[in-house]
Amino acid sequence: MPAEILSYASLFTLVVGLIAGTVGGVVGTGSSIMLLPVLVWSFGPKQAVPIMAVAAVMANLARLAAWWREIDWRAFLAYALPGIPAAMLGARTLLQLPAAVIDIGLGLFFLLMIPGRRWLAARRIRLGLWQLALAGAAIGFLTGLVLSTGPLSVPAFAAYGLGKGALLSTEAATSLFIYLTKVGTFRSFGALPLAIFAKGVIVGSSLMLGAFIGKALVRRMDERTFQLLLDGMMLVSGLFLLLAAFR
Repeated sequence: MPAEILSYASLFTLVVGLIAGTVGGVVGTGSSIMLLPVLVWSFGPKQAVPIMAVAAVMANLARLAAWWREIDWRAFLAYALPGIPAAMLGARTLLQLPAAVIDIGLGLFFLLMIPGRRWLAARRIRLGLWQLALAGAAIGFLTGLVLSTGPLSVPAFAAYGLGKGALLSTEAATSLFIYLTKVGTFRSFGALPLAIFAKGVIVGSSLMLGAFIGKALVRRMDERTFQLLLDGMMLVSGLFLLLAAFR
């Protein structure tokens, strides 16, 4: 690919990263859903997933810093302790899959999360600590496998009873440690060389800036707008990834 095209692709990726980081800072999820298809387009699925994992660590670190005082540590431990080893297993499984299978799996997963998330919300299911732990194990594995499961983890913490700053901070804290585990797994199996890590840091910087912009907007978005935005991101990203699998 010519250097000029690469430069435009990199600039576009950073712009989308800034927007995605802002959205993630507002609704607690969505940055990976928005950015992953762009990374797949720019770098291919095998590089995109580790790059996004590094960037997600930085994005969650920024959200954690923004809402540090509101973390629910009991919910964090219940979710993260089973979620971390499950994410390792999911990441190890991911490394064995062909690129086209990754694209198809990601695309279908995003599309299925639209009715799945609405099903959970419609029934107003409340979770206790042990149920949150089970959710952490299941969603942790999916995070290792398909990268972005914020549209599931956010409703899980909401069902536990968290809201606004407590939800954003606790979800960010658990995601941070799960993504760190995933990055370590990629590194241990040689899927995260220095060049890919550097790309992740650059992309992650735009997500971090967006997260702090999002904090200023978090109380200005009504619930209906949030739901429509989240569904729209999953629909567009899912279709984009399915198209990428058959290009």
